[in-house]
Amino acid sequence: MENLLNEIRVAYMDGEINRLLSAIPEDAPSGKFSIRYNANEELFLALDADLFVPRFPIHHDVRVSEPTASYAGALRDVARQLAELLPGAFKGLTYYFDPAENLKPCFYRLYKVEDSVYLYLLRLDLMSRAFECEVLEPGTNDVTPAYGTRRLYAESEIIPLDAVMWELGRVKAFKIRQLVSNTWIGESGRGYLVRGIWMDSGLSKFFSRLFLPDGARTYPYYPFFCKYKTICASAPSLNSEWRRRALPLLHRAVAFLTPEMDRIQAALKGADFSETMPEFAELKGRMPATWREPFKGIASKSYLNERDMKEFSLEIPDL
Repeated sequence: MENLLNEIRVAYMDGEINRLLSAIPEDAPSGKFSIRYNANEELFLALDADLFVPRFPIHHDVRVSEPTASYAGALRDVARQLAELLPGAFKGLTYYFDPAENLKPCFYRLYKVEDSVYLYLLRLDLMSRAFECEVLEPGTNDVTPAYGTRRLYAESEIIPLDAVMWELGRVKAFKIRQLVSNTWIGESGRGYLVRGIWMDSGLSKFFSRLFLPDGARTYPYYPFFCKYKTICASAPSLNSEWRRRALPLLHRAVAFLTPEMDRIQAALKGADFSETMPEFAELKGRMPATWREPFKGIASKSYLNERDMKEFSLEIPDL
């Protein structure tokens, strides 16, 4: 729905959680973690200490903007732990409830670069994952299990905005700055095997490879990617200072790519992304080499976890 409406809506804010977050001191450390991706390209933080996730109600009526008391109590427990485990990551953030995805609590912060406004959005994924947690209390059809884990799954991204919409003195929605007209390419297959084809992945590769140094091995990390029909920046470290330094890089990328977006889309509708594409080669030749300097030192390495499943570790520069 957010992709269709081109906006992210804020349904409800929890005062207790936001008072907890606002009390985190400015000089709070980031906390100890390493940045990882699983085989499905999902970002997670490998923590140095256990995070205990209590039971949560599974079902929620999307027409009801406020969470239940049991949900609010459980999330406050999680928020208190995260404020201790990762204080630098949650410093300055504001929590809001998304009734459409109640097991993905949202945290945000607004930034301004020149005349442009950007949204930092952090979505946690509190669903238990088999073989990746210790179940402390079993779940049912109505509640999730209580579990302990050292993996915190998250989506951490910076998004350009057109406007912030307010109502009665509080934020109601973020209107995304749409830079991509349509990522739909077509369909493939027949009958039950028909599947849609979008160019989001190709656009993400195009945006990122322009700014990455030659030969950089970063999969599955893209510093810039296509989502919400715009150019977003990944913020995998969750560190607030790293995030602040990443903002000008996204601002520069948006300014450089916006006038070229029509021909980039036209090229990717007719062919898969390749660095030999004339459009890519021309833009890369025109872009100052110094714009790639901040991304030197990025390294993604694959390894097998304890279950012989492929995962990736990511090292990123301080910017």
